[in-house]
Amino acid sequence: MSEPLTCDVVVGAGMVGAACAYYAARAGLTVTVVDRGSVAGGTTGAGEGTLLVSDKAPGPELELALLSNRLWAEAAQEAGSAVEYEAKGGLVAAGTPEALDGLATFADAQRTAGVTADPVPADRLHDLEPLHGEGYVRAVKKFSGDVRRAYRIAELAPELDLLAGADDVLLDEIPTTAELATTADPVALEALRPVAEEIVTAAAAGDLIAYVAADQRFHLGLLALAGNGHLVEVVRDLRRRARLYGLTAPAEQGRLEASAVEHLEILDALLARDTETVGAVMTRHLGHVRGLWAAP
Repeated sequence: MSEPLTCDVVVGAGMVGAACAYYAARAGLTVTVVDRGSVAGGTTGAGEGTLLVSDKAPGPELELALLSNRLWAEAAQEAGSAVEYEAKGGLVAAGTPEALDGLATFADAQRTAGVTADPVPADRLHDLEPLHGEGYVRAVKKFSGDVRRAYRIAELAPELDLLAGADDVLLDEIPTTAELATTADPVALEALRPVAEEIVTAAAAGDLIAYVAADQRFHLGLLALAGNGHLVEVVRDLRRRARLYGLTAPAEQGRLEASAVEHLEILDALLARDTETVGAVMTRHLGHVRGLWAAP
């Protein structure tokens, strides 16, 4: 019986070293991996963990990126939950019509290399990227098909962020909500408690999409109880147009939960008919618009 082929040592237990060892072992080699630190304790552990094709022109680099995507998909299928792999595509944004034309030309070239591209109307961007505001986008193209090789191109309208127009709305939303302490039906208020609890749960899980969706339902639900349909639509429109720059970092650092719990504080103060406390908590809570949420 012949001796197995031997690859004495692979130096480095990061992504490249682990991949070399994995495929060498699959080919029948006996492999030893050595590293001066922990597994994935260097560059691999510090990386953002994304597989991009959207920034690569046709040529060797794009070919390698497409091959890498295929291999990752195979590894994820074989290993199941042992591999944290999520195929979701990406987003490329342009600030001017000229830049958008350039990206479209770039995408045409990538199609020749196997990247699939399908147009998507502008009004669907918010569905695809809920943390981007609807009002920013003039045109959107989604490049999909095999989602592992996908990306989208979007043109952004002139600068507009969560703060644009927010001050006037805050001046209305805080007292309007506080007045509910004396006017709102307790049963209607209590009906919003599951939504407030959903916000807390989403914050604890770091689920920004669920957090933003539930947060909007809660605040619009409160305003609807005041009977001010115009304010409801103004706030709804502002939230649709808002790019919440600062949410990602607080979510990753666990700081979003404090903001989430404030929804329950507001609700409890309303049910206690404590107008002053409602106003104070609302002022602190909506202050996150200029702090926690909107920080670049």
